[in-house]
Order: sequence, then C-alpha cells, then structure tokens
Amino acid sequence: MSTKYGASDEQEPPHAPTPTPAPAPGTVMVDLSQDRVGEFRGEWCGKWSLRPVGGGVEWTVDPEDVRPADPIQRLRAELTRANRRSRGELL
Repeated sequence: MSTKYGASDEQEPPHAPTPTPAPAPGTVMVDLSQDRVGEFRGEWCGKWSLRPVGGGVEWTVDPEDVRPADPIQRLRAELTRANRRSRGELL
C-alpha cells in the first residue's frame, strides 16, 4: 500500500550481498579456511583459484574465506619463490 508520497508500507526484500571484487592475478592472498598463503590465479564459477607462491597445485576457495596477505606473509612467500628458483625447481 502506498502512502501520500509514493513510499510503500511494505519492506523491500533484502538485497543480495555484493560479491567481493577479484584481485589482480598474482596478488598474494591468505586462505583463512586452510591457513595457507597463495597467489590469486583467477575466478571460476564464484570460486577463487589460489596457487602456492613457490609453485605447486592450485586450490579453490570461497572469496569470503580469503584476505590480502600481510607484508610479512608476502615477504615469506617471495622468499620461498626465490629459494625454489635458486635451487632450479620448477615454478
């Protein structure tokens, strides 16, 4: 039912939550559900793909379970990558 100024007495349905914007590929992120650090690789079907910074198998995670890495976590991840490269391991 409308009031004098066109406002409705009925409540509007709740809005769907705004999806978390995907970071740039290569951004170091923390998977809170598994307590793992990985690089953002892409998005598929509402899931985000992360890969260990030093190389390895990708895994998927819900965007709400991910946050950007702290500076110390990024530093550790980059150090892992540099060490693997110096040993000649595949990345």
